[in-house]
Amino acid sequence: MMAAQPVVIVLAAGRGERFIASGAATHKLDTLLNGITVLNHTLAAVKSSGLPWHLVRPEGGTAGMGESIAIGVRATQAAAGWLILPGDLPLVQAATLRHVAGALTEQRIVVPRFHQHAGHPVGFGRRYFQALASLAGDVGAAAVVRQARASGNVQDLPVTDHGVIRDVDTLADLDLAQGLLHTRHLKIYPQVE
Repeated sequence: MMAAQPVVIVLAAGRGERFIASGAATHKLDTLLNGITVLNHTLAAVKSSGLPWHLVRPEGGTAGMGESIAIGVRATQAAAGWLILPGDLPLVQAATLRHVAGALTEQRIVVPRFHQHAGHPVGFGRRYFQALASLAGDVGAAAVVRQARASGNVQDLPVTDHGVIRDVDTLADLDLAQGLLHTRHLKIYPQVE
């Protein structure tokens, strides 16, 4: 295990083109979900996790996910590792972030899985600094994960948090997230009749 905590890199520089194409009038991260923006839901979970974090949302955006990851990793280069978390995952839970961070080692990559579906945040050990810091364009870190998996350095981590796979890419995704938030609220705060 790492002595220091990894940094959560929150990616919020994308253009959200699929969301606009689905009929939305605003950027997906700025769209309200239960009265709070999608991005602020994600950031609330990150803050509640107690882990250090860094938001990547430069003015004018970036050339894509790869560049966003590289910017975040280079800005936190002294970190013990990184949890890469897209900002459009408003249902992810703080406990899941801590769970991924706790499973991370310097030499490994940790991929959370909900019902066999790979999700986020993907945790990268310190060993992967150079590979992440040199990403560019819209190509994310999937190739880094594939190469590490081939050498046995990826741990698949089963989680019970469906928020790791519930991103908001379309208005239909937003509606689904709204329904799931409502259900979660009812489970946490059951109505007394």
